[in-house]
Amino acid sequence: MNIVDSSGWLAYFADEPNAKHFLIPLKDTASLVVPVVTIYEVFKVVLRESSENEALQAASAMQKAAVVDLTAKLAIGASKLSLQHGFPMADSIILATAQAFDATIWTQDSDFKNISGVKYFPKK
Repeated sequence: MNIVDSSGWLAYFADEPNAKHFLIPLKDTASLVVPVVTIYEVFKVVLRESSENEALQAASAMQKAAVVDLTAKLAIGASKLSLQHGFPMADSIILATAQAFDATIWTQDSDFKNISGVKYFPKK
């Protein structure tokens, strides 16, 4: 299983230099898990930077994979991870979701660079 965090989705949608690193997990939607907080973050940025139509298209594309809602169990696990790693809320939810689904996180977010089970690509 794979999770592409918000930075990866945004790089892909904007066709940034690192977009190529995220093609493998994004094309394999059967193995892709999308934490609902990732949809929130991507929609917000695309709406701010582009238009509501573009943001809706991005959210629609993200929902072709398995969307994971935030449950009480995930929230509690994320809280513990946040304290353990000093992560902000969204990152801790993404990490908790990855652990729950035994998924690899694909990201350019430096918060994740020293976490096992992460494929980190420095932002260019």
